[in-house]
Amino acid sequence: MKVHLIDGTYELFRCYYGAPSKKNAARREVGATRAVVRSLAAWLRTGEVTHAAAAFDHVIESFRNKLFKGYKTGEGIDPELYSQFELVERAVAATGITVWPMVEFEADDAMAAGARLYAKSKKVEQVLLCSPDKDMAQCVEGKIVGYDRNKKIVLDAAGVKAKFGVPPESIPDLLALVGDTADGIPGIPRWGMKSASAVLAAYGSLEKIPEDAANWKVPVRGAEALAQALNAEREEALLYRKLAYLRYDVPLKETLDDIEWRGADRKAIEKLSVELADPDLASRFEKWRA
Repeated sequence: MKVHLIDGTYELFRCYYGAPSKKNAARREVGATRAVVRSLAAWLRTGEVTHAAAAFDHVIESFRNKLFKGYKTGEGIDPELYSQFELVERAVAATGITVWPMVEFEADDAMAAGARLYAKSKKVEQVLLCSPDKDMAQCVEGKIVGYDRNKKIVLDAAGVKAKFGVPPESIPDLLALVGDTADGIPGIPRWGMKSASAVLAAYGSLEKIPEDAANWKVPVRGAEALAQALNAEREEALLYRKLAYLRYDVPLKETLDDIEWRGADRKAIEKLSVELADPDLASRFEKWRA
């Protein structure tokens, strides 16, 4: 069997900025949530999904905000997007997909922990991480792969190396150097993707990069300036890497059997169709939970 782990927060943001706006009878904006449910319903009809869970940032802030004050917060998020956080969790649960609402941890942490958990089972052929986030690439190993469910592109360890220039285990180091604007990680001045991937491909981790560029075994343009910038902010780089590391100790209680998709919840979908101003919503589902 295959296990699909979905970045629910990404799906909500993608649909909010990509799908048409829609107000329900109460004049509440529901367009993004409606688009997420429609997208998942179409996917479920393909028969591709047998076991799945969707992780959400129930709130934007997490334990990482205590480590670094510049880490991402809910500040600046459009209120009409933020107002759908709780709604989309209920909506996805109504489809029959297991929902993980994260508070202390982030959705990416839940996906990382879930991938490790379910990959241990001999029944599982593959765990597919349905998210485009760069930090998810660090989880790719063995049965665990990245997956673009729209383009149906699978990213294994070789694919991570080809895409980012470094193996999965070096992704946190890469993000520490180049930064990650989506998460509020600033990175180290002067370091870009090309230089960081070249150096890390040679050394693997921040600690192994020599302080003196003259000792680097890989030719990189502006090496001396890069080395000086890193030496000046090595402690910061280590902190940024800590922020980029995903946590595998999220206390997920669901077993493999618990995340089996057994169909949508008819009563919940019928109720949801009113809330989402989508009277034909139930017709989009072919399988109902007994």
